[in-house]
Amino acid sequence: MEGKTEKNPPSESELEEAECFQLTLYVAGQTPNSIKAFANLKRICEENLKGKYQIEVIDLLENPQLARGDQILAVPTLVRKLPPPVKKIIGDLSNTERVLIGLELRPK
Repeated sequence: MEGKTEKNPPSESELEEAECFQLTLYVAGQTPNSIKAFANLKRICEENLKGKYQIEVIDLLENPQLARGDQILAVPTLVRKLPPPVKKIIGDLSNTERVLIGLELRPK
């Protein structure tokens, strides 16, 4: 048929990637709040996203220029880059329910 293109179904890796949460945690050194935020994030991800997440930690004391890209104004800040839309959560992530709602893992 002319004008018709057949689209292949997504591969297994594409499906896995689509379901993977890409999270970036911005911190400023090894402060108690930064350490607590990472520990809380790791726990929340293991309990709710086991095997479906990637965490990148960016220390703004080492790379301050990286704050501009995600418009980081306070630390610690968690940015969910995937799946869209981008979401930001500021603080030590100790309120699990709030983090789950912020990441859209629970209904509001």
